Amino acid sequence: MSSIPEFPELLAGASKSAVHLEMRDAYYSNPRFEAWQDGQRIDWDDRASWWRPFHQTVADAVARGVQVRRARVVSEPVTDYIRWEHYQTRANVEAGEQVRWLPRHRAWDLLLPGSDLWIFDGRLMRVHHFSGDGEWISKELCDDPAVVGPHAAAFEHIWERAIPHGQYEVK
Repeated sequence: MSSIPEFPELLAGASKSAVHLEMRDAYYSNPRFEAWQDGQRIDWDDRASWWRPFHQTVADAVARGVQVRRARVVSEPVTDYIRWEHYQTRANVEAGEQVRWLPRHRAWDLLLPGSDLWIFDGRLMRVHHFSGDGEWISKELCDDPAVVGPHAAAFEHIWERAIPHGQYEVK
């Protein structure tokens, strides 16, 4: 596929489900993470200060009946980046996303995809490529059922074993 749609367009085209698998313990830095490292915290009562277009896109999809799920496979003890992601995941949950966490040591017997990915309606996969230090490199789409199917199955195995966000304590 020559042109890769952006996430909002892909999610807008989903009718049943969108699942996101995150496999890294750190990603590229960003101002919100750096502010958190400096001690700044989110004022959850001031929704306008933390609600982003991404959250609205997810909320709109959920309102249409799309189930949006995210699973994060993490090493323990967690990195500061994962600690921050756990802290700010409340925004994802408030947008209607379901989030679970799977400690890597509990995933040793699962076949895990090699990259982060989104799968839309179990038929279209957007793969994310990062450098070793977590910088974004590229993305690609795949609609080959022989590739998407096993990745979707891997996500479900991870999801079944993962801990719901409200129950997972960062260590």
